[in-house]
Amino acid sequence: MTAFALSPAPRKPARVLPGFNLTLGFSLTYLCLIVLIPLSALALKTFTLSWDQFWAAVTGARVMAAYRLTFGASLIAALVNVVFGLLVAWVLVRYEFFGKKVVDALVDLPFALPTAVAGISLTALLAGNGWVGQYLEPLGIQLAFNPNGVVIALIFIGLPFVVRTVQPVLEDAEKELEEAATCLGATRWQTFSKVIFPSIAPALLTGFAMAFARAIGEYGSVIFIAGNMPMVSEITPLIIIGKLEQYDYAGATAVATVMLVISFVLLLIINALQTWQRKRTGGL
Repeated sequence: MTAFALSPAPRKPARVLPGFNLTLGFSLTYLCLIVLIPLSALALKTFTLSWDQFWAAVTGARVMAAYRLTFGASLIAALVNVVFGLLVAWVLVRYEFFGKKVVDALVDLPFALPTAVAGISLTALLAGNGWVGQYLEPLGIQLAFNPNGVVIALIFIGLPFVVRTVQPVLEDAEKELEEAATCLGATRWQTFSKVIFPSIAPALLTGFAMAFARAIGEYGSVIFIAGNMPMVSEITPLIIIGKLEQYDYAGATAVATVMLVISFVLLLIINALQTWQRKRTGGL
């Protein structure tokens, strides 16, 4: 009689967390309590306005000026951070120097520093009687209490997003490709534009989108250095705070809803850019 050896059935790997149904239930419950219910309350408060009232609240002259400053300054700050964030990431990845770990830690300082402290520090530095401002204002260069101060504050808080997004990509980049391009006679610019830039472009776009989205909602570091002059240096979050102080809750939620929609669209763009980056780099 021939004996047949039966191979044991493959066992499913043990899961550290509970099954999908239970985990999904807890996740949805947590998201509803922390995210969806507060945002729903915001939307419901906005619905108490008629369409004409809503349109008047979100398109007033003062509000539109705040939109232009908020989005314009955020765009400029994000573009500046793309350039200098790439340079900082490049230095941290490609060079060894004394104090490198300190510089690397300083990049994360805007993450840990309270935004109010950042605003006070920048004001003390750039105001007319500040360490730097006292030398610039006699030359006609005013960097505080105007839109320039808003841009500087947003550059300060947005730089880490670009650096920390690009840095891992540069660390994983294959230096052999750069060496091969150099051996084939490529110039430095050709090596950067044809070999390096295509590999880091998705990370740069992601870092730009994250810095831009972060700058749109910034409040604490901006109000100290902006001057907060209506129609000149007043940001959109300050408009919302002002309406709340005037007990115009519906008007505040209307402006907040506009900002919420824009922020959600930006998050979708960030997720799309991150997916593109994973596909370009061969990730899962």
